[in-house]
Amino acid sequence: MSTASTEREREGAGEGAGSGAGPSTGATAGPRRASGHRPVLGRLPVGAVVTLLAAAGALVAVGCFLGLYVRPTSDDWCAAWKARDLGVLGITSDFYTTQNGRVTNAFLSGVIYGDGLAGIKILPTVIVVTFTLGLVLLGCAFVRLLGARARVTTVMALTACALAVQALVYYAGTRSYQVLLWAPATISHTIPSVIGVWALLLGIRTVREPRAPVRAAGFAAAFVIAFALGTLSEPFALVSGLLAGGVGLLALPRLGLARTWHTFTWCATWCSGLVCGLIVLYTSPGARWRRAQQPAGESMLSPGELKGTFRDWLHMWDAVTGQWAYLGAAAVGVLLGLVAGFRGPALAQWRRRRPDAPRPVLVAALLLPVPVVVLGSFAVVLGLRSGYGPSGWTYARTWTNHLVPMELALCGYGALIGDRAGRFAARRRRAPVAVSASVVAAGALTLAALAALVPNLQQLTTTTVGRSVAWDAQNARMRSEAARGATDLGYRPLYIGSLAEPFFTTDYERDWVAGCMTKWYGITRIHRL
Repeated sequence: MSTASTEREREGAGEGAGSGAGPSTGATAGPRRASGHRPVLGRLPVGAVVTLLAAAGALVAVGCFLGLYVRPTSDDWCAAWKARDLGVLGITSDFYTTQNGRVTNAFLSGVIYGDGLAGIKILPTVIVVTFTLGLVLLGCAFVRLLGARARVTTVMALTACALAVQALVYYAGTRSYQVLLWAPATISHTIPSVIGVWALLLGIRTVREPRAPVRAAGFAAAFVIAFALGTLSEPFALVSGLLAGGVGLLALPRLGLARTWHTFTWCATWCSGLVCGLIVLYTSPGARWRRAQQPAGESMLSPGELKGTFRDWLHMWDAVTGQWAYLGAAAVGVLLGLVAGFRGPALAQWRRRRPDAPRPVLVAALLLPVPVVVLGSFAVVLGLRSGYGPSGWTYARTWTNHLVPMELALCGYGALIGDRAGRFAARRRRAPVAVSASVVAAGALTLAALAALVPNLQQLTTTTVGRSVAWDAQNARMRSEAARGATDLGYRPLYIGSLAEPFFTTDYERDWVAGCMTKWYGITRIHRL
């Protein structure tokens, strides 16, 4: 964000560093022939982009389609009856006073479940559409920062990147149903990333804004959004706080990346909002009640717990690195770098616009995503171990909070590699063949990564559709019996996505899923069929 702000500040000051599309760039970059600027055009690159766009789009579209077959399970039952009987404000108050203090989480649950089950069916589509648009706009800002124009081919490549990254995040892990289709998990761990992308776009616009009142409104909006995220998802608050803190430190004017305090102020405001939100959450009656249910144990910062957290963290990364398909984000980024057509070497162009910044600072800015992902993932595992015990790291739906920045970083690094590889190939004796081979290799690797997701998606489709058919039949029977006055109904558990169903425990009094289901149907008890 700091780099984007510097570019706009220099443009406004008339220093000749244009936005990446203006004629002023030609004065610094030199003639096009001398700069080596040759975007890879022709049928082959366009065909590769279109192929990847269709492949990734098809995978993501299947997830949107499966949203129509989502039916309640586990936490769905509790959120559904509370949203229906208590309303949006009622469920928000209930979460704050008796559940966990996540008031924004409760508010979104009230909105999504407020119209029965329609909300959970369209939620996956809403997530995909808003996430894709936000990522494409963020990608446009990225390529302009590195001196390329947002041409039609570039926008198509950015869309392919956005869809490919989403496909990998949704389907490459071990909990695909929870990451995209199960509303309680998407509200807590997928939607925050969507909001974060749009907040980042707001931040870029705010720090570039020359009018002080508009800038102040942007800062205020950043605080409100960050506060909401602090009461929506603790894992995302930790990861985004690390990113904002790192960017804010690098954006100190004395380091040369930024000439004003705008970027630092935005990051400080964001972190302040997160802290305030987390304080409200942590001190809420619901959070205090939840902590009281946990058995007394060592502090999560004790040597024993930190050692256990480190071991869990290694287990988590062993599971992530065992899925090679995640590297597809880097491959599609390479293709983006090949077709974008940066004005001169991308990193050199970036360096030229920041002559006052020392080289170590530029390197730190370039490598910032690495410590953010590493430390953010450790913080997530630490929180999971504190809340759920030694098995907490297995709650893979929470990994989305650091997998999204990891995949975006891989895509960005891939674009830089693609730009450098394209320029190296263009200097070879048989440049057209070398560049074409690079395009084919990047496209083939991305397609292979996407193809590796197909078996998981096929299984997800089979289980989701099959369960919906069985659930609809059982729901019709139970509603018919309840309408005839029955108060004790039979229910056959329909498991999906490693989630709890009624009778997950032999102690019926502790079976919270069964309790929420009885309230949804307006009966007193259910028994196993």
